[in-house]
Amino acid sequence: MVETILIILLLALCLYCLFGGADFGAGILSLFTPSELKSAQRKLVTKVMGPVWEANHVWLILAIVILFTAFPKAYAQMSITFHVPLTLMLLGIIFRGCSFTFRHYDAFPDYGSYYWRAFEVASLLTPFFLGVVAAGLIRGQIEPSPSSFFEGYIANWLNLFSFLVGFFLCALFTFLAAVYLVGETENEKLRGLCVKQARYANLVAIVLGGAIFLVGEYSGIVLVHRFFTEPWSIVCFALASLTLVPLWLFLKQRRAWHLRVLAGMQIFFILAGWFCAQFPVLLFMTDRPYTFYELAAPAATLKQMLIALAVGSCLIVPAFVYLLRKQPKIISN
Repeated sequence: MVETILIILLLALCLYCLFGGADFGAGILSLFTPSELKSAQRKLVTKVMGPVWEANHVWLILAIVILFTAFPKAYAQMSITFHVPLTLMLLGIIFRGCSFTFRHYDAFPDYGSYYWRAFEVASLLTPFFLGVVAAGLIRGQIEPSPSSFFEGYIANWLNLFSFLVGFFLCALFTFLAAVYLVGETENEKLRGLCVKQARYANLVAIVLGGAIFLVGEYSGIVLVHRFFTEPWSIVCFALASLTLVPLWLFLKQRRAWHLRVLAGMQIFFILAGWFCAQFPVLLFMTDRPYTFYELAAPAATLKQMLIALAVGSCLIVPAFVYLLRKQPKIISN
C-alpha cells in the first residue's frame, strides 16, 4: 500500500509542477520581458491563465493531504523544520493570487501596474521557497532535538545548496511557461520572444543543475553517489538529458505540441530521478535516516486513504480535463 500511495504522491507533485509550475513561470517571464512586449505578454498570460490558475493548486493540496495523512510524523517534522520557507511560500501564493485578481477588478485602473509587479515578484519567490524546502529534504541533517532557534528553524535551509535548488526550480517553471506560451499566440514577435526565453531558461536550468551537484559534493551531501548508484535514477537522468536535443530542435521549428510533450517528460524524469535517488528514505535526520515505511501511518489508515483517493480521482480528473478542454474566452486588460 505504501508504494501505491507514493506513486500517487509523485504524480500529484508532477502535475503541480506541470500546471501550477507553468503559472508561476508565466509570472517570472513577465518580470523579465522587455518593456516593448511586456503589455502583449501580460495579456497573453491573462488569457491563458485566467480560466485555470486557481484549479492548478488542487495538485498541491492533494500532495499535502497525502503527506499528513499517510506520513503524519514526517509531515509534523517538516512543518517544524521548514516552518519559515513554507510560511513564505504560502504568503507568496496568497499575494500572487490576490494581485492576479485585483489587477483586473480593482476600481482604480491606475493601480494595475502595481498589482502586476506584485504578481511577478510573488511568482518568483513562491517556487523559490518550494525548491528550498525540497533542497532541505535532499540535504538532510535535520536535528530532531535542536538546541537553538537557528538550529531548529533556519540552519537546514539557509545555505547555498538550498538557494541553488530554489533558483533551479524557478528556471524549470520559467522554461515550462515559455514552452506552453509558444503555442498560445499568433503574434510572431511574441512567439519569437517565448522561444528565446525558453532557450535561456533551459540553459540556466542546466547550469544550475550542474552547480547543485558540485555544491552538494562540496557540502558533504554525497549527492552524486546517491544519484548515480541507483539504476532507476540513472535511467531518469539519461532520459531527461536525451530530451534536450529534440527540445531545441522543436524550439527552432516552433512545434508547440511536440515541445509541450517533451518539456513535460523532462520535468517528470527530473522529479522521478530525485525520488528514485532518495527512496526509500523520506527524512535524513542527524541520528539516522527514516524511511517511508517507518514513518507511514497504520495499515487501516492507508487502506481508507486509497479508497478516498480512488473516489476523489473519479471526480477530480474528469472535471479537470473538462476545464482544460473548455476554457472560456475572457477579456484581458
